[in-house]
Amino acid sequence: MKNKIIEKLGFAFITLGVLISLIFLFAIICFIASKGLKAISWEFLTSVPKNAMTAGGIAPAIVGTFYLTIAAIIFALPLGLASAIYLNEYSPKSFVVNVIRMSVNNLAGVPSVIFGLFGLAVFVKFLGFGVSIISGSLTLGILILPGIISASQEALMAVPNSIREASLALGATKWQTIKNTVVPAAIPGIMTGVILSIGRAAGETAPILFTAATFYKRGYPDSIFSEVMALPYHIYALMTEGTKPEKQIFIAYGCSLVLLAAVLLISAAAIFLRNKYRSEYAN
Repeated sequence: MKNKIIEKLGFAFITLGVLISLIFLFAIICFIASKGLKAISWEFLTSVPKNAMTAGGIAPAIVGTFYLTIAAIIFALPLGLASAIYLNEYSPKSFVVNVIRMSVNNLAGVPSVIFGLFGLAVFVKFLGFGVSIISGSLTLGILILPGIISASQEALMAVPNSIREASLALGATKWQTIKNTVVPAAIPGIMTGVILSIGRAAGETAPILFTAATFYKRGYPDSIFSEVMALPYHIYALMTEGTKPEKQIFIAYGCSLVLLAAVLLISAAAIFLRNKYRSEYAN
């Protein structure tokens, strides 16, 4: 009887926690939507800023955010997956490997502004890339790399050893087993890490503040060495700079809604791919 009461209380607390989280999420979405929907129009999404950032649209910021996010994922995903494969499948169980794993987990908790300062010192100054897409995307890639490593490693660890043993028993090499059996089985978990990383890369301001973003740029970037407008920094700039806050705040809420919608759409696409791989492997 006592155990059943404890079980019911546990489920009640879990349900309450989920409901509270959903209420806060719903409240944030409703607040941003109520403030930002008034600004959304075709011109707002497809034109460039005008009249000292008090009119026009945010198309360059949308394009810049897309470039930075995609480039960061292209940089971080192969490195993160390769690191996870090595740590989980090849590395010996030793003190040094445990230190590496702990360091990766700790690196995930480093404030994003520290990554921005690192990108400024290394990519902008030392390597001479300047304030550019490549500097910003490499900085964002390093920022999301620990999360991808951790998520990929957990996904690989969740694959039963019996699958590896069956593949090896059939004559496959260790690499063939990892490539053809282990990684496909772990893709749903890996995609979860990618989804979270996309959301973080798209929404970060501090790392691109020093490495990639500019308050205003005529037209669109023409190379990876061009500085770029980005939605997170554009929102920050509109809320903190300028002489006509009554017009700029209106645009900032519109930018916030567009950024939120973009992250949700990208995440939805990644979730669709994850579920597709999961169903294919299950079949």
